[in-house]
Amino acid sequence: MTEGAAGRRPGGGHAKAIPIVVRAMSATHAFTYRLSGGRLGGSFGKAPVLLLKTTGRKSGKTRETPLMHIKDGDTYTLMASNGGRDTHPAWYWNLLTDPNASIRLGAVEQAVRAEPASPEQASQLWPKFVGMYKSYEGYRKKSARQIPIVLLRPR
Repeated sequence: MTEGAAGRRPGGGHAKAIPIVVRAMSATHAFTYRLSGGRLGGSFGKAPVLLLKTTGRKSGKTRETPLMHIKDGDTYTLMASNGGRDTHPAWYWNLLTDPNASIRLGAVEQAVRAEPASPEQASQLWPKFVGMYKSYEGYRKKSARQIPIVLLRPR
């Protein structure tokens, strides 16, 4: 994956912009998911949730993020919405630096490689994401950036 002009970090201070409460909730969600093998935290409403494990682009540390996804064959798709904020989420920046990652579905971990969805793929996937989680449409309206969709393919 390569970094485009849209969604660049203003001043690079993205980690400071994420509210502490959201980060704590995400960490708690990931912990509960792992502990229960995905029985707890494996869905958000009708949306399935996976754990994405990336390598921090600055720290080199392993980062784990619970994310809603859509499965299409052996490909998992993620939306880098970041709640409609004007910067991409940290996990997206991590994948730009190192597209090799892993996902956990229930108790099973799988190695994946990330790539951005083409504009055509994104336009086909967008309605599916909105159908799964209506707030995505509001995120698109409030964000000044193009919200990327990421494809995760087995490696």
